[in-house]
Amino acid sequence: MSLTCQVEIILNNISKEKAETVKEALEPDNVNFPEGLSLYIENIDNRLVFNFESKKNIKQLTNTVDEVMKHIQVALQVIE
Repeated sequence: MSLTCQVEIILNNISKEKAETVKEALEPDNVNFPEGLSLYIENIDNRLVFNFESKKNIKQLTNTVDEVMKHIQVALQVIE
């Protein structure tokens, strides 16, 4: 049996400029993910949507979500 876990996090009411800046700040971290783990980021209207997916390890997924959220928080603080 194969288990796939997906987590979607949405930042609402974010300007297109801030969303693009956050997305660009995270791009260098969005490479060389462990096998079975992925992150896709998209800017939709005034929302920044983060889609995480894990096909192997839920703990690794939760740790990655936590780390990315910390990076988002820092990026937003720097922008402000």
